[in-house]
Amino acid sequence: MYSSLITTWRQQRDKGALDALAAPAGRPKADPRDREIAKLKAEKARLEADLANARTVIEVQGKLSALLDQFATDSAPNQKGEKDQ
Repeated sequence: MYSSLITTWRQQRDKGALDALAAPAGRPKADPRDREIAKLKAEKARLEADLANARTVIEVQGKLSALLDQFATDSAPNQKGEKDQ
C-alpha cells in the first residue's frame, strides 16, 4: 500500500512538473475585456466632462435670461407710456 502511494505521488509530481513547463513563460496575455473596460472608462470620463459643460451652459443661459428679463422690465414704459427715470 505504501509503495503504491509513493508511486502515485511521484506520477502526480512528474505530471505537475510537465504541466508547469508546458505553460508559456512571461506575463499572461491581456484579457480583451480589460481593453474594453479601459475604453468604456475613457468614454464615461469624456461624457461626464461634456455633461458638466452642458450644465454650465444651461446655468449661464438661465442667468442671462433672468438678466435680460430684468432689463426689459426696468426699461418698459409705465402706464402713461413714459419710461421710468
